[in-house]
Amino acid sequence: MTQIIDRLSGENATSPVASAKEPTGTPYAAPPQVTLDNIEHPAYMINHNFELVWINQHAQQRFFGGQLDLPQTSDARNLFRLLPVGSGEWGSLLHLHIGIAKSRLNPESFGKLCHGLDPVTYARLQSAYIETEAEPVRPVVESPVFLPGQKGTTAEEQLHTAYASYFREGIFIVLLPETNHANEMLNLLGRRDEVIRGLLRKRLPVLTNLAALVSDLQSSVKICSELPPEEYFELINEIWRALAPIFRKYKGTYGKHVGDGMVYFFFPQPDSDYLANALACAVEIRQEVQRLSKAWQIRKQWFNELFLNTGITEGQEWLGTYQSPTSVEFVVLGDTINQAARVSDFARHGSIWVTKSLIGKLPAEERTRVVYGVRRRAPEGREVFVPSSFSQVSTLLEQEGARMEKLRDIATLPITEIVEVKPPNPA
Repeated sequence: MTQIIDRLSGENATSPVASAKEPTGTPYAAPPQVTLDNIEHPAYMINHNFELVWINQHAQQRFFGGQLDLPQTSDARNLFRLLPVGSGEWGSLLHLHIGIAKSRLNPESFGKLCHGLDPVTYARLQSAYIETEAEPVRPVVESPVFLPGQKGTTAEEQLHTAYASYFREGIFIVLLPETNHANEMLNLLGRRDEVIRGLLRKRLPVLTNLAALVSDLQSSVKICSELPPEEYFELINEIWRALAPIFRKYKGTYGKHVGDGMVYFFFPQPDSDYLANALACAVEIRQEVQRLSKAWQIRKQWFNELFLNTGITEGQEWLGTYQSPTSVEFVVLGDTINQAARVSDFARHGSIWVTKSLIGKLPAEERTRVVYGVRRRAPEGREVFVPSSFSQVSTLLEQEGARMEKLRDIATLPITEIVEVKPPNPA
């Protein structure tokens, strides 16, 4: 990133070394540092669904005349819905965003991104996608754009340079007039950790669809009592290290959890189904924990097995952030996370249980890949697996002769066990 800044800044950068020829006694005056709070140009952040998650007052004024009240739902914050797509004046800015999208999304995924727009706007966006070249994938994209101005502004004043900086959490875009020096802004973009922390702190709460996955380590108290403290922490850290890449693979977002369990959220994606991602992720982490379990059995010569019991459900909840002086955490409000935690409490021996509502909302093609059902006891006592079926939690508990007071609040919830998620058919 430093090399990018140096190359773009060229010879205009000012430093104490560059000022060495100044008369002795002349103090070096560092230029004021640009921060998110004092950017004097349009700036905003979109997530990878191209939904607006933060916008400063300069962008609000330039794009929407200062009158934009952001919708509550994530779908309605789609930038292609908010910008005046039909106006030719905004063509270059529109093509910038489509170029960024094209570098990440195939035509089918881009079509899903535009789903729900009126037919004329949808057709115009599809045509623009075909005509636009994909922006190269790099840490900072630099592109000229033309912004409509108020009466009396010259063409030169309407010509801007867009700087798009990529983060795992989204894309930060700032628009600088062509007459402005970019050095200070590039220095800001070079401080990536500072920028993303600031953006996350300013992120606007949004009502969004999501899947919540909660996993807990079974018999963690027993395992903790049998291991020296340093080995127990080693085990827990090894589990986290092994599972983190799997959660990233399926685009899971970490959530706060007390104890040795874990919470991850899965949000709508333009290039994959978030519900299917949650299920496939759960199956893969179960396989990884089985591998770790065998390794620790060999290492410790014990008979303990590691089981990560998983509950998954879906819902529509408010997503926001909690902030401390040192960190920013994603937080989901509502009953979805509590329900997933209760289903996780029900699960045993590394099983994965999900709600009927989640299975019902899976796209038909994705549902055919999922093997699910409920194990029931026949009259003679043998266990029979009934595929593609559900059961209320209370019925399953009665079948096992169990009574769990803390599951009373989900007693009537219909759930099913995930046995397998088959790989997608090759195209």
